[in-house]
Amino acid sequence: MKQDMIVVLDLGSEENPKIAREIRALGVYSEIHPHDITLAELKALPNVKGIILNGGPNRVVDGVTIDAAQEIYDCDIPALLVDHRGDDPWPADDVERETALKNFIFTICGAEANWNMDNFIADQIELIRRQVGDKKVLLALSGGVDSSVVAALLIKAVGKQLTCVHVNHGLLRKGEPEQVVKVFRDEMDANLVYVDAVDRFLDKLAGVADPEQKRKIIGGEFIRVFEEEARKLDGIRFLGQGTIYPDIIESGTKTVKAVKSHHNVGGLPEDLDFELVEPLKMLFKDEVRACGKALGLPDSMVYRQPFPGPGLGVRCLGAITRDRLEAVRESDAILREEFAKNGLEGKVWQYFTAIPDLKSVGVRNNRRTDEWCVIIRAVNTVDAMTATVPHLPWLMMDKITARITSEVKGVNRVLFDLTPKPTGTIEWE
Repeated sequence: MKQDMIVVLDLGSEENPKIAREIRALGVYSEIHPHDITLAELKALPNVKGIILNGGPNRVVDGVTIDAAQEIYDCDIPALLVDHRGDDPWPADDVERETALKNFIFTICGAEANWNMDNFIADQIELIRRQVGDKKVLLALSGGVDSSVVAALLIKAVGKQLTCVHVNHGLLRKGEPEQVVKVFRDEMDANLVYVDAVDRFLDKLAGVADPEQKRKIIGGEFIRVFEEEARKLDGIRFLGQGTIYPDIIESGTKTVKAVKSHHNVGGLPEDLDFELVEPLKMLFKDEVRACGKALGLPDSMVYRQPFPGPGLGVRCLGAITRDRLEAVRESDAILREEFAKNGLEGKVWQYFTAIPDLKSVGVRNNRRTDEWCVIIRAVNTVDAMTATVPHLPWLMMDKITARITSEVKGVNRVLFDLTPKPTGTIEWE
């Protein structure tokens, strides 16, 4: 089913993603495009019912006010000029904004509210089948939200033509590798290659304390392992990729500087020569989760907390040792279990434990101990650029402390990080 579309043209606004999301929340599909799109390019987009020319503080570039081509204004597609600088003010009030959007989208443009996950999934299945044909697809399946949803979508579209490779580098949270195998191999009957690379990664990381060096080793070794597995498989033509819309937006537009560079294959060698399949590249994160739910993935995968690429490797602070890494994994599992019991799952944005390479004196069984401390980190944020620390129930914190100090080997002290961002970052490394 072809969804109606409202195109948001970027005339220097920093609110393009916000307005695109507001349109989608009304049940109408939206995409962001550059201000200098040609009429031919605009007409080539499917089912465009209206254009929002979205101006803002970056509308003046090198002393020149940017604008859409006159042919865009003159065409028969309804257009709405919005300027967040105040020249043509857009309502700040949410109710007024929604009323104005509804009037433009449904009354003036005559668009239908036919954007929903069922239609999106049906369209993507058709597009994937058309792109892939009878060829094979390879996917690095980390167990994170994006790769898991891509896997579920590709399984639905091409079934056994997909091979998923799950590399266990020993830096995942408790139970995560087992869950990936259970869900995708046992329940979804996927072709899943499970690679136990724990010793390989931890041997490479031995004695390395610098956080950036750890990141480079983990990322580089992952690429090598994945490349080795890819070369064992015959006839792979496509690489599934969990690119989502914020990745593309954050790569920068002609009026907004890049927040971060967007790299598709994470440095895989060019001679592997894959064509990319990126079925989620037009979805925002909350839509990715909704897609996962619609595809039947368990909540524990769909609502998985943000997790750094190097995993627990940057929460085992300093040089990683196997016993301290295991203490991070076990203390993190206790923390997540107690947050869930207390109804905080989904209410606190992210929470985890970290263990520095630092011991302190303590007492256990009437004897002095020289053991590690566990740091609890919990934050709330909207965009991860700033973060606040929630006020957590002390009775729960007492219980977590008691459990960690009694159940996690080698730990005699629990600390609570009260620092917002700034001045602290969310992760410790």
